Amino acid sequence: MINYKEKITTDRELNPSKDIDTTVESDRGRIFSSAAFRRLQKRTQVFALELNASIRSRLTHSLEVAQNARYIARTILDELNKNDLKTYGLENMENAFISTSEMTSLIHDIGNPPFGHFAEDTINKWLTINVLPKLASFQATTQETKDLKNLLAKDICNYDGNAQAIRIITKLQRLNLSYFQIISVVKYTRGAFEDKPTPEDNLNYLKKKPGFYFSEKDFVEKIQQTLNIKAGHRFPITYIMEAADDISYLTADLEDSVEKRILSLDEVYTIIKTECQKQKEEFLLKILEKQYEKAKKDEEPYQFNMFFTFLRVTLVTNFVKHVSNVFVQNHQAIFEGRFNHALLEYDKQSEYYKALKVLQDISAKYIYQNREVQTLELQAYTIINSLFNIYKPLLDLGANDFAKLLKDEKIDCFISKRLIKRVSSKQIVAYKNDIEKLDKDNIEQSDILEFYYRTRLIIDYISGMTDDFALEEYQVLSALK
Repeated sequence: MINYKEKITTDRELNPSKDIDTTVESDRGRIFSSAAFRRLQKRTQVFALELNASIRSRLTHSLEVAQNARYIARTILDELNKNDLKTYGLENMENAFISTSEMTSLIHDIGNPPFGHFAEDTINKWLTINVLPKLASFQATTQETKDLKNLLAKDICNYDGNAQAIRIITKLQRLNLSYFQIISVVKYTRGAFEDKPTPEDNLNYLKKKPGFYFSEKDFVEKIQQTLNIKAGHRFPITYIMEAADDISYLTADLEDSVEKRILSLDEVYTIIKTECQKQKEEFLLKILEKQYEKAKKDEEPYQFNMFFTFLRVTLVTNFVKHVSNVFVQNHQAIFEGRFNHALLEYDKQSEYYKALKVLQDISAKYIYQNREVQTLELQAYTIINSLFNIYKPLLDLGANDFAKLLKDEKIDCFISKRLIKRVSSKQIVAYKNDIEKLDKDNIEQSDILEFYYRTRLIIDYISGMTDDFALEEYQVLSALK
């Protein structure tokens, strides 16, 4: 039975409201007012350190995703209303359903590091080389402690923007969002400490990437239990956010590439047309030719805007209808969170999926492999690696010395005394709160977990930087400025 009143509730960690609409508006206000959301304006979408404000940042991308999500949610409600929304426990819940879809989309990228997804791989490589050997050196005389070490070794080298988002929401920013708003951001349902799923796993798509860390495991499980969400399963509205994100990429990167003069309008048209013909994709080709012909009739400066505006509008309208139909047709499985597909990739024979693949292939070939983009990625690699190397002395300290450091007591490592002053106080408080919960009588496990949380502290600080701040910090601390 589908009853959204069981999942969209007023539960939150502190000061819950008794009214669902008040709860939703509170979440909206907290999200819009958060520093983590504002930082998206200076985070890379594709082009790092971009000065041209017309090019998409993580913030403008998230705004587009949020609008797509509103559109999808409204379309789904219109379809469900044909059977009466009471059937699904959605009467008087329309605002909550739409707003949660929108807000989830607005913050889905707040855990992404500076310089985009390339930085995720860079962070994980550095952690594998520099942190795993240190973690392995800790004493473990019991099987329980050995298992903990192995679990944390997997977790700490699995940095992912999706998992980091949950950490930011719950511990670093303490947004105190409602439980359903938090869990809707968990796009992937596997803990970073868990093994990758096998092909036989019925939830293998939902678990393909980490969705939360060991450090937030207990809180995620608490929300799942409160909202009756099984382990490894999704919150239903998360499917809407994912589809909205996929739709936002249809033309965005191509549009930015023309703005950046990597490609011309005519080149984009020719490339898409050629790829459509190659893959025998007629749906996209028909839309393309119609909008290109229309745009070419306009004056030269406006052809670019005319073409992409109408191409985007036509594609979004069609794709929203498609994913909304998939949602409604698979409603029970989606509500339970066991639907093991992205809405847009469910029917791989559909004209919509084929059009998506055409545009994805073009972006991969002509944009992501562009020399300028790859040069920026190499620069990002140098900056991120250098920052972690600079802050590594904080990880080389023993637990006792680090504790003294936080109390501003004297220790031998004079570099660490200066480095710790640069780390955010909010991130230090999150570390302290985790340390206070440790069982000090179990010395082996306490030492291992302290090091784990200290590593998280350094990851939080560097991954939380904006592009320009990371560059500035790198230049200053490398004596390049």
